[in-house]
Amino acid sequence: MKQLRSQEWFGRKDKSGFIARSWLKNQGLPNDAFDGRPVIGICNTWSELTPCNAHLRDLAEQVKMGVLEAGGIAFEFPVMSLGEALMKPTTMLFRNLASMDVEESIRGNPIDGVVILANCDKTTPACLMGAASVNLPTLVVSGGPMLNGKHHGKDIGSGTDLWKFSEDLRAGIITQSQFDQSENDMSRSPGACNTMGTASTLACMVEALGLSLPGSAAIPAVDANRRRVSRLSGRRIVEMVKQDYKLSDILIRQAFENAIIVNAAIGGSTNFILHLLAIAGRMEIPLTLDDFDHLSQNIPLLVNLKPSGQYLMEDFYYAGGVPAVINQLLDKLHLDTRNVNGLTLSENYSRSETYNPQVITPRSKPLQENAGTMVLRGNLCPDGAIIKPSAATFQLLNHKARAFVFENIEEYNHRINDPDLPVAENDILVLKGAGPRGYPGMPEVGNFGLPLKLLKRGVRDMIRISDGRMSGTAFGTIVLHVSPESSVGGPLALVQTGDIIELSCERRELTLHVSEEELLRRRAQWQPDLPDYPRGYANLYIRTVQQANLGADLDFLIGQSGTDIKREPHPE
Repeated sequence: MKQLRSQEWFGRKDKSGFIARSWLKNQGLPNDAFDGRPVIGICNTWSELTPCNAHLRDLAEQVKMGVLEAGGIAFEFPVMSLGEALMKPTTMLFRNLASMDVEESIRGNPIDGVVILANCDKTTPACLMGAASVNLPTLVVSGGPMLNGKHHGKDIGSGTDLWKFSEDLRAGIITQSQFDQSENDMSRSPGACNTMGTASTLACMVEALGLSLPGSAAIPAVDANRRRVSRLSGRRIVEMVKQDYKLSDILIRQAFENAIIVNAAIGGSTNFILHLLAIAGRMEIPLTLDDFDHLSQNIPLLVNLKPSGQYLMEDFYYAGGVPAVINQLLDKLHLDTRNVNGLTLSENYSRSETYNPQVITPRSKPLQENAGTMVLRGNLCPDGAIIKPSAATFQLLNHKARAFVFENIEEYNHRINDPDLPVAENDILVLKGAGPRGYPGMPEVGNFGLPLKLLKRGVRDMIRISDGRMSGTAFGTIVLHVSPESSVGGPLALVQTGDIIELSCERRELTLHVSEEELLRRRAQWQPDLPDYPRGYANLYIRTVQQANLGADLDFLIGQSGTDIKREPHPE
């Protein structure tokens, strides 16, 4: 085993070594804690303000026990936690800030290997982005999904059924009292969203990349197996340090391709694209928006989970989870990519079984034949846009109609319930000002609700186009991540109510049918509309964030910082 990084702190016999050891001894550590055993940092995104992650302190204790059993020593440290349900204006604004926190916390401390504890939508990619920039031995333990919601004798899912109940309330189908009752029935245990929303999508992504122990992605948060896999992860990270088995040994180009294919088969969240692009950027792996399109083609939808299907994450776990899906895709995947356990994808998953074909369908009878996320091109989105066909209305995937435009989310909120709103059910709704720089932070407003007057007529889906994102729990025929965004002068900024827009998923095109001369006239009159943040992180974000087609990371964070700190500490 090569010299441990932590010994640069603890192995010294001078004043600096004295300080490093002595101050930690105030926690009761014996002398042999610093005798050269691997030091594992437990990067914990626990917070009571992040409900998905509020149980991670318990899992951290299990990781610690595993580390000790394997002969290491563990130190838990907190990093910025991003709670999707509570944080304003949007957690996506702070994903990159949290990644900086993780990166510098790992680099600046005597850590040989890292176990990441994360669960909510942005905590997982933020931690991985930060860890990728340092490139130590790293393993991820997700917190797992909550149990199925139970309402009036039926299973209900996080987000997906909320959007349905909310529209039913607006349409007068259910009462306020009935809506309020469902609030107590949806979130029954610790854990993340129990649909195939972004949190569960990213847990599956982590396993498909090889960064968590096989079979761990879908274990419910309260299942004893979640604690057991945490303990085993603590044991394994010590071995990874001894083997100098780093993120760069696992996160190769082929691993990213595997994750894209698996995401198509599970009907994963569109947010997956933004986060995987950002992680690839930190690892300096060439990955483009078009890779998601061509790798997703001809991949069947196998997982019957909301929002694309019927069941929930608890059912997915009992049916076989990610291993069962990967087993059915072995002919599509790179079999020699490696997991944190040191084994290849083939060795880990070639014998995995499906236990409920209603939840994980066989390849011969998929839910949809070709359901991967589509990347659209055209004069309305020259740098790309995306749509999730598995969550869309089939009849709307090829549609040409009049645009009805909202300049920003505030205008939308002010007008959407107007009974006299001059909008028709065949119109295409357009929302501007929701991109990375324009909001700022690219909020999940892409699945903005339908006009009240149309809901009352029974309309339940319309094409919606925006430069924002969509919750992974949401559904509908929704075009997202339009790039460049409207607030920096992308073509979306020039769209006016009455223009004709054509969506052709068959041709992968999104076209604005307005003459070039008219667009040039409009552009000459257009004025930038960036939010006013004169100071702080938001100001830095607006100035340096990249567009959605590049992953919306800050431009100066691309690549790796490494593990070396060239200057010594000088405690006073």
